[in-house]
Amino acid sequence: MEPAAKKFFQQILETPSPSGYEEPVQGLVRKYAEGFADEVRTDLHGNVVVSCNPKAPLRVMFAGHCDQIGLLVTHISDEGYIYTGTIGGWDPQQLIGQRMTIYTVGGPIPGVIARKPIHLLDEEERKQVVKAKDLWLDIGAKDKKEAESMVRIGDPVTLKLGYQEMRNNLANSPGMDDKTGLWVCLEAARRAQAKGGLKVAVHAVSTVQEEVGLRGAQTAAYGVDPHVGIAVDVTFSTDCPTIDKKQEGDIKLGGGPVVSRGPNMNPIVVARLRDSGEKAGIPIQWNAIGRGTGTDANALQLSRAGVAAGLVSVPNRYMHSAVEMCSLDDLDMCADLLAEFVLGLEADADFTPM
Repeated sequence: MEPAAKKFFQQILETPSPSGYEEPVQGLVRKYAEGFADEVRTDLHGNVVVSCNPKAPLRVMFAGHCDQIGLLVTHISDEGYIYTGTIGGWDPQQLIGQRMTIYTVGGPIPGVIARKPIHLLDEEERKQVVKAKDLWLDIGAKDKKEAESMVRIGDPVTLKLGYQEMRNNLANSPGMDDKTGLWVCLEAARRAQAKGGLKVAVHAVSTVQEEVGLRGAQTAAYGVDPHVGIAVDVTFSTDCPTIDKKQEGDIKLGGGPVVSRGPNMNPIVVARLRDSGEKAGIPIQWNAIGRGTGTDANALQLSRAGVAAGLVSVPNRYMHSAVEMCSLDDLDMCADLLAEFVLGLEADADFTPM
């Protein structure tokens, strides 16, 4: 991973972007993309479209969503405690004991989520699974008046952000889902542009609001009108205890990009991804999904009159937690795979299933 690209990766992970509040990270995306793209624009929904060779008649769209799961301030109690609703899919157990950040008009405010001590839980309470609605944020305010002087209803909240590298070129951070995919899309476009010889238009899109219904990909795909669309997201790494490989596949951190097969995927896109990996010596892991996926690939496939869709995934351990873990090697290999894919496309390539 080149130093500038790695710096960009760390910056987007350390920048908040709950669904609907993606502006800070999209500013970083625009600034980074201006160094290599032919065109950079932002649509009314907030998607950032980064285009290379945009005048070519065959259009390819890469989609990586920049939004992350978060919380939203819904109530401030008389005692100054902050209650929230969820943005995206949370396991409430992941929130207990976490340091959090509220993003206000006056700047970020630290808070914590906890519950009463184990010593004070009765036998029945110890058996119960906590509900998100029963958790609160403590910002240290004396009362409601003090809390309301800083925090407004609708302010977004994230886990305390931070990037940490580990052994074997692994790293953990909140928001790996899906800032890894965002990074791969931009880096693939940059690498393809740098090599030269693009015969097709490449539109790498940092999509918004994936975590609340694939909303950004739907509008971005309508605007770009691609012939081919590949979503880059995370998928479950199954190389840890408690996950059933027989159901979720045998997926390892550091094992390379994961390419999915199933009804959401165009068979020619899948075949050409396979060929690109073999040509470049990039190992591919395989996943099977027998329905429309919960990723931007679903929105891409169903846009307008239909798009030849594919899904390339980065293995992710501990998804939707404070310690989402990915391999930096996997990110590099995913970017190389997509760059190889678009560089190998002919201007008149046909993806119609026959």
